[in-house]
Amino acid sequence: MNHKVDNEADFRQDVRAVCKLYHQAQELHESGVHVISVDEKTGIQALERIHPDHAMSKGKLELHEFEYTRHGTQTLIANFEVATGKVICPTLGDTRTEDDFVAHIRATVATDPDAKWVFVADQLNTHKSASLVACVAELCGIKDALGEKGKSGILENMASRADFLQCSDHRIRFVYTPKHCSWLNQIEIWFGILSRRLLKRGSFPSKEVLNARILAFIEFFNVTLAKPFRWTYIGKPLLV
Repeated sequence: MNHKVDNEADFRQDVRAVCKLYHQAQELHESGVHVISVDEKTGIQALERIHPDHAMSKGKLELHEFEYTRHGTQTLIANFEVATGKVICPTLGDTRTEDDFVAHIRATVATDPDAKWVFVADQLNTHKSASLVACVAELCGIKDALGEKGKSGILENMASRADFLQCSDHRIRFVYTPKHCSWLNQIEIWFGILSRRLLKRGSFPSKEVLNARILAFIEFFNVTLAKPFRWTYIGKPLLV
């Protein structure tokens, strides 16, 4: 609604790059390249309803208790595989830190350690961290000096780190959505499915139960519901 970018041409180029990747995902998958939309869903609340629901009956809707007890929150880091529509290698935990994201990327790549991986991510600072650069360099067998964070080389600042992480020559690379374009990240669509089908009306007496239910839903989704999203947008201006 309030469209404002520093450089319109660069913005459009970045949008088109993400869309082009989505349209190529099936072909890339067949050649052994994983195109993954990744992001964190934070603050997932383990809310326990203080009374059970009243089941739907003839002429009456299901009645849902509105009062609840809080049992803490969890963060889900999830991967949506664009070509298959499946959610792979999810990570659940108490925090969303730089180390959490690096551990998640390591675990994801470990599921197919010799393959090529392309991660679509937003501009969050933890997606351009020094430790992520070090992780990608290690996994790709890159021996070049990385420099020092805040001082020199690849690690100097966020822009230099992003340039390294986006390098198309790397077996593992990142493609970033422009700022204020979270709608371009397909995992956000799946987070909406998770919220509607599980979280919105669920009752979770502990974080452990919440985690187990999320993982069970992901397994169910992958078997019965998973399919690629039909992505028709190609990067043309939405408004003229």
